[in-house]
Amino acid sequence: MANAKTRLFSIAKDTSLIGMMEDTLKKHWSLPAYTNYGTNESYTYGDVAKLIARLHQVYQKLGIEKGDKIALCDKNNSHWAIAFHSIISYGAVVVPILSEFSGEQIQNIYKHSESKLMVCGQKWIDLIEGNVMDTSTFALKDGSIAIDNNAFCDLQPSDIYYFREDPEALALLSYTSGSTGRSKGVMLPYRSLWSNMIFADEVLDFGPGDRTIAILPMAHMYGWAFDFFFEFLIGCHVHFLTKTPSPQVLIKAFAEIKPVVVIVVPLILEKIVQKQIFPILRTASIRALTKIPILKQVVYRQIRNKLYAALGGNFYECIIGGAAFNKEVEDFLHMINFPYTVGYGMTECGPIIGYEDWKLFKQGSCGKVVPRMEVKILSSDPENVPGEIVTKGMNTMLGYYKNEEETLEAFDEEGWLHTGDLGTIDKNGNIFIRGRKKTMLLGANGQNVYPEEIEDAIMTHTFFEETVVVQRGEKLVALVFISEKALEHHGLTRDSLLQNLDYYKRRINAQLPAFANISAIELQEQEFEKTPKRSIRRYLYK
Repeated sequence: MANAKTRLFSIAKDTSLIGMMEDTLKKHWSLPAYTNYGTNESYTYGDVAKLIARLHQVYQKLGIEKGDKIALCDKNNSHWAIAFHSIISYGAVVVPILSEFSGEQIQNIYKHSESKLMVCGQKWIDLIEGNVMDTSTFALKDGSIAIDNNAFCDLQPSDIYYFREDPEALALLSYTSGSTGRSKGVMLPYRSLWSNMIFADEVLDFGPGDRTIAILPMAHMYGWAFDFFFEFLIGCHVHFLTKTPSPQVLIKAFAEIKPVVVIVVPLILEKIVQKQIFPILRTASIRALTKIPILKQVVYRQIRNKLYAALGGNFYECIIGGAAFNKEVEDFLHMINFPYTVGYGMTECGPIIGYEDWKLFKQGSCGKVVPRMEVKILSSDPENVPGEIVTKGMNTMLGYYKNEEETLEAFDEEGWLHTGDLGTIDKNGNIFIRGRKKTMLLGANGQNVYPEEIEDAIMTHTFFEETVVVQRGEKLVALVFISEKALEHHGLTRDSLLQNLDYYKRRINAQLPAFANISAIELQEQEFEKTPKRSIRRYLYK
């Protein structure tokens, strides 16, 4: 995969991101493009082109001009994808809004972005005042514009031609989900989207007719770039998982579709491993077998094959990104030689910063800096002493929309984008995330304390399902959550757990340096509130 042919690159040297879109529609006209998984609803590339033409006519009649903004909000489905293609190929700026946002957040983003139209699912139609289009029918809410659905039936590949963009022009306005604070509008130019697509083409070796599953929120840049848009550009058949991605739903979908690549956030893979694999490893018979070296390798090979099959059994590698990865799960995947890799990115880079092919991937890292980007660590000893990770290159944003103060804070005088992540980089260029600058705590004796490292110890050495470490004065407190189902599985009650919290505290602290010891464990009644990409909204907890 590291030596994959760059199919798009030969096109991109003399055309553009929009040129790539036009090219894929012409070349793959009769191939299946999109299917809503579990339904009979499918669209070919030709169907997509015809719907794009129809929507362009609507935008013209509404008086929408190139550079105007159109908001898009719905759960993952074919209609979302088609609407996206119609907006960007028209020359309007796409404002994808995460469907998991509250009604108030969606309205605020719609107004803040100054969008001329909202394209959304039925659930959100009545929230917005102004021009609103239903994604399920592509009809305006008030029915004010009548479009002949048969007007584009005779459209042919040779009829397709879109504009060519200015690489520095604004293409997409993405509002971050914000695990550490308020949502901001990230202004991404066409060059950033182009560069991310070329990167994907440089490292991912699949193409026309291959089947994939879109699991991640497409309004989030990780899901948009690598779960949906790149696959479209190279002619894949994308299946949209429209249901909540529980382990049961995922395993069924993987078995039926057999995707050529698996792209997930850590939580999805962690749930599958913890619910499907770890219980097997903890049985008395398997524990006995793994104590015998020869049989241990046999057991691990069988488990690897079982996990590979559970994810469809047809992929080169499993790409993990979007949040911190549980150390226990990663250690296990490495031990059984599972084909996984962990990437690094942020919305402000559309999103990619770091990646490495799984065969070269360094355990615990998040890859190496990708082409057309630079990375450095603001530290006197970047290999050993964590410092802020800064980056610059073709992928970086233009700034934050209508927020000059935050933009000036994000970029320094030399043009480096400050990620807010703390990390190190080894002599081979592998990047290691050590924590978030905003979450770093100052210990009683002046030591830097990274709550993520303490949380990793808690999750590795206990059965708690979620945790956040907070600082109260000079003390560190672990907030933890465990469901009733998990309590029952471990033969516990909430009362018995409360009585033994000191025991678990001692057990955790034994794995940590003294300055990072927790003073108490507090049990939470409900799951922690999360962003749509399943990161805990840390700033809500004190």
